[in-house]
Amino acid sequence: MSILCRKCAMMAVDMNSDIYDDLAIEQIAKSKFGMQIDIDTVIARAIPVGRSAKATVFLTTKKLLLVYIDGQIRLNLADIKKIITRMGLVAEQFMPPKGQPTYFDDIAKQKFKAVFPSRHAPTSQDLVYYRTLAPYQPALVQILEVKAGVINQYDTDAKDSWRVNVKFAYRRIRTS
Repeated sequence: MSILCRKCAMMAVDMNSDIYDDLAIEQIAKSKFGMQIDIDTVIARAIPVGRSAKATVFLTTKKLLLVYIDGQIRLNLADIKKIITRMGLVAEQFMPPKGQPTYFDDIAKQKFKAVFPSRHAPTSQDLVYYRTLAPYQPALVQILEVKAGVINQYDTDAKDSWRVNVKFAYRRIRTS
Protein backbone atom coordinates (compact mmCIF):
# COMPACT_ATOMS: atom_id res chain seq x y z
CA MET A 1 0.00 0.00 0.00
CA SER A 2 1.44 3.36 -0.93
CA ILE A 3 1.90 6.26 1.44
CA LEU A 4 -0.81 8.21 -0.36
CA CYS A 5 -3.33 5.39 0.14
CA ARG A 6 -2.46 5.20 3.85
CA LYS A 7 -3.03 8.95 4.21
CA CYS A 8 -6.39 8.63 2.44
CA ALA A 9 -7.37 5.73 4.71
CA MET A 10 -6.37 7.69 7.82
CA MET A 11 -8.35 10.72 6.62
CA ALA A 12 -11.41 8.53 6.04
CA VAL A 13 -11.13 7.15 9.59
CA ASP A 14 -10.80 10.70 10.98
CA MET A 15 -13.84 11.85 8.98
CA ASN A 16 -15.87 8.90 10.28
CA SER A 17 -14.90 9.61 13.89
CA ASP A 18 -15.77 13.29 13.35
CA ILE A 19 -19.21 12.31 12.05
CA TYR A 20 -19.73 10.04 15.07
CA ASP A 21 -18.64 12.86 17.40
CA ASP A 22 -21.16 15.20 15.74
CA LEU A 23 -23.93 12.63 16.06
CA ALA A 24 -23.03 12.06 19.71
CA ILE A 25 -23.28 15.79 20.45
CA GLU A 26 -26.64 15.98 18.64
CA GLN A 27 -27.92 13.03 20.73
CA ILE A 28 -26.65 14.55 24.00
CA ALA A 29 -28.30 17.87 23.12
CA LYS A 30 -31.58 16.05 22.57
CA SER A 31 -31.44 13.71 25.56
CA LYS A 32 -29.86 15.97 28.22
CA PHE A 33 -30.99 19.44 27.11
CA GLY A 34 -34.15 18.76 25.10
CA MET A 35 -32.80 20.61 22.05
CA GLN A 36 -33.17 19.25 18.55
CA ILE A 37 -30.05 20.47 16.77
CA ASP A 38 -28.39 19.63 13.49
CA ILE A 39 -24.67 20.42 13.35
CA ASP A 40 -23.79 22.22 10.14
CA THR A 41 -20.14 23.20 10.71
CA VAL A 42 -17.72 22.42 13.53
CA ILE A 43 -15.54 25.47 14.17
CA ALA A 44 -13.29 23.91 16.85
CA ARG A 45 -13.45 20.24 17.80
CA ALA A 46 -12.59 18.95 21.29
CA ILE A 47 -10.26 21.81 22.18
CA PRO A 48 -8.83 21.88 25.71
CA VAL A 49 -10.50 24.47 27.96
CA GLY A 50 -8.99 23.29 31.22
CA ARG A 51 -6.70 20.60 32.55
CA SER A 52 -9.34 17.93 31.99
CA ALA A 53 -12.19 19.63 30.12
CA LYS A 54 -12.79 19.91 26.38
CA ALA A 55 -15.10 22.06 24.29
CA THR A 56 -16.56 21.76 20.81
CA VAL A 57 -17.72 24.95 19.10
CA PHE A 58 -20.18 24.49 16.24
CA LEU A 59 -22.77 26.16 14.06
CA THR A 60 -26.19 24.60 13.64
CA THR A 61 -28.14 24.56 10.41
CA LYS A 62 -30.16 27.47 11.87
CA LYS A 63 -26.86 29.43 12.20
CA LEU A 64 -26.78 29.34 16.00
CA LEU A 65 -23.31 29.17 17.49
CA LEU A 66 -23.19 26.66 20.35
CA VAL A 67 -20.45 25.39 22.64
CA TYR A 68 -20.58 21.92 24.16
CA ILE A 69 -18.28 21.51 27.20
CA ASP A 70 -17.57 18.27 29.04
CA GLY A 71 -14.77 16.95 31.17
CA GLN A 72 -13.62 14.49 33.74
CA ILE A 73 -13.87 16.98 36.59
CA ARG A 74 -17.01 18.37 38.19
CA LEU A 75 -18.00 21.66 36.64
CA ASN A 76 -20.51 24.19 37.89
CA LEU A 77 -22.10 27.22 36.23
CA ALA A 78 -19.33 29.54 37.50
CA ASP A 79 -16.69 27.32 35.89
CA ILE A 80 -18.56 27.30 32.58
CA LYS A 81 -18.99 31.09 32.65
CA LYS A 82 -15.26 31.52 33.27
CA ILE A 83 -14.37 29.08 30.48
CA ILE A 84 -16.68 30.84 28.00
CA THR A 85 -15.17 34.23 28.86
CA ARG A 86 -11.59 32.99 28.56
CA MET A 87 -12.40 31.39 25.21
CA GLY A 88 -13.24 34.91 24.01
CA LEU A 89 -16.96 34.29 23.68
CA VAL A 90 -20.05 36.09 24.97
CA ALA A 91 -22.77 33.75 26.24
CA GLU A 92 -26.38 34.40 25.36
CA GLN A 93 -28.00 31.47 27.15
CA PHE A 94 -26.90 28.56 29.30
CA MET A 95 -29.14 25.65 28.38
CA PRO A 96 -30.74 24.01 31.45
CA PRO A 97 -31.19 20.24 31.65
CA LYS A 98 -34.14 18.75 29.78
CA GLY A 99 -37.48 19.27 31.50
CA GLN A 100 -36.04 21.66 34.11
CA PRO A 101 -36.35 25.20 32.75
CA THR A 102 -35.78 26.69 36.22
CA TYR A 103 -32.86 24.37 37.08
CA PHE A 104 -30.35 27.09 38.00
CA ASP A 105 -32.88 28.96 40.16
CA ASP A 106 -34.01 25.76 41.90
CA ILE A 107 -30.44 24.82 42.81
CA ALA A 108 -29.75 28.40 43.92
CA LYS A 109 -32.78 28.33 46.24
CA GLN A 110 -31.65 25.02 47.76
CA LYS A 111 -28.14 26.32 48.38
CA PHE A 112 -29.48 29.60 49.77
CA LYS A 113 -31.81 27.76 52.18
CA ALA A 114 -28.90 25.61 53.36
CA VAL A 115 -26.93 28.74 54.28
CA PHE A 116 -29.86 30.83 55.54
CA PRO A 117 -32.50 28.37 56.81
CA SER A 118 -34.66 31.00 58.49
CA ARG A 119 -34.96 33.32 55.47
CA HIS A 120 -38.00 32.78 53.29
CA ALA A 121 -38.68 33.96 49.75
CA PRO A 122 -35.17 35.01 48.64
CA THR A 123 -35.03 37.68 45.96
CA SER A 124 -33.32 37.21 42.61
CA GLN A 125 -30.46 39.39 43.89
CA ASP A 126 -30.01 37.01 46.83
CA LEU A 127 -29.67 34.08 44.43
CA VAL A 128 -27.13 35.54 41.98
CA TYR A 129 -24.12 33.93 43.65
CA TYR A 130 -25.89 30.67 44.50
CA ARG A 131 -26.91 30.18 40.84
CA THR A 132 -23.23 29.89 39.94
CA LEU A 133 -22.86 26.91 42.31
CA ALA A 134 -25.27 24.73 40.30
CA PRO A 135 -23.59 21.60 38.91
CA TYR A 136 -23.41 21.93 35.14
CA GLN A 137 -21.79 19.07 33.32
CA PRO A 138 -22.03 18.55 30.44
CA ALA A 139 -22.77 22.13 29.43
CA LEU A 140 -24.39 23.52 26.30
CA VAL A 141 -24.12 27.27 25.80
CA GLN A 142 -25.64 29.44 23.08
CA ILE A 143 -23.19 32.15 22.03
CA LEU A 144 -24.08 35.76 21.25
CA GLU A 145 -20.74 36.82 19.79
CA VAL A 146 -17.09 35.96 19.37
CA LYS A 147 -15.05 38.82 20.85
CA ALA A 148 -12.00 39.96 18.87
CA GLY A 149 -12.72 37.40 16.14
CA VAL A 150 -10.78 34.55 17.77
CA ILE A 151 -11.65 31.47 19.82
CA ASN A 152 -9.04 30.61 22.44
CA GLN A 153 -8.02 27.29 23.95
CA TYR A 154 -6.29 26.38 27.19
CA ASP A 155 -2.53 25.96 26.91
CA THR A 156 -0.25 25.53 29.92
CA ASP A 157 2.76 26.79 27.96
CA ALA A 158 1.16 30.09 26.95
CA LYS A 159 1.86 33.28 28.89
CA ASP A 160 -1.66 33.60 30.33
CA SER A 161 -2.57 29.88 29.87
CA TRP A 162 -4.73 30.63 26.82
CA ARG A 163 -3.81 30.89 23.14
CA VAL A 164 -5.67 31.37 19.86
CA ASN A 165 -7.14 28.17 18.43
CA VAL A 166 -9.05 29.52 15.44
CA LYS A 167 -10.06 32.84 13.92
CA PHE A 168 -13.81 33.09 13.55
CA ALA A 169 -16.13 36.09 13.37
CA TYR A 170 -19.69 35.75 14.66
CA ARG A 171 -22.27 38.08 16.12
CA ARG A 172 -25.90 37.11 16.48
CA ILE A 173 -28.29 39.83 15.44
CA ARG A 174 -31.61 39.55 17.17
CA THR A 175 -34.69 40.09 15.06
CA SER A 176 -38.24 40.73 16.18
